Amino acid sequence: MAITRFGVGLVAGSWIVFLIFLILALWTRLPAVIATAVIVGIFSIFNLFFFRDPERRIPDDPQAIVSPADGKVVQIVREREDSFFGAEVVRVSIFLSVFNVHVNRIPISGKVVYFRYIPGKFLAAFREKASLENEQTAIGIEDARGRRVLFKQIAGIIARRIVCEVREGSVVTRGERMGMIRYGSRVDIFFLPEQVELRVEVGDKVKGGESIIGVFL
Repeated sequence: MAITRFGVGLVAGSWIVFLIFLILALWTRLPAVIATAVIVGIFSIFNLFFFRDPERRIPDDPQAIVSPADGKVVQIVREREDSFFGAEVVRVSIFLSVFNVHVNRIPISGKVVYFRYIPGKFLAAFREKASLENEQTAIGIEDARGRRVLFKQIAGIIARRIVCEVREGSVVTRGERMGMIRYGSRVDIFFLPEQVELRVEVGDKVKGGESIIGVFL
């Protein structure tokens, strides 16, 4: 099972700590040390699962907008977005539980023309207010034809560490890995309704880099 580079340190660190406590447990036979070793071992196994990074089949269609994250579509709304589009857009919100793959991917090929880190709260990521009030990064991409997509990595109650490798000026390719949110989170993706035909509905399960959220018209 492949482990994402964004979590190698945490996975390795948890297993090192587990091995230390396992040795101490075998040596001392103390119940408290044995219990600690078991807890750390369970956490280490969970880390292996959480930071998994499976390969994905990226759609060939150049008009496709792929999902930036694994998870469940929890909301699709029209709303005003002023920071990047300055217009009414469609927002698709994807909730990631701790059991989903958490590696985030680029939705369209192009150039990053907008990047913002926005400090904020740590509300439950499935709540609607999380899109506005939680800590997040916002990444706006423009393709060669001037079409734009904005997406946000949004922290949650548990997920308080957003990893994002792209910045303004980065040239990116649809489906490539760009970061993650550790231990539960939400991703929102925005686009102009007149430019895109939506391909998902509320309740759909999507895979980052593979599932098509919509296609440019």
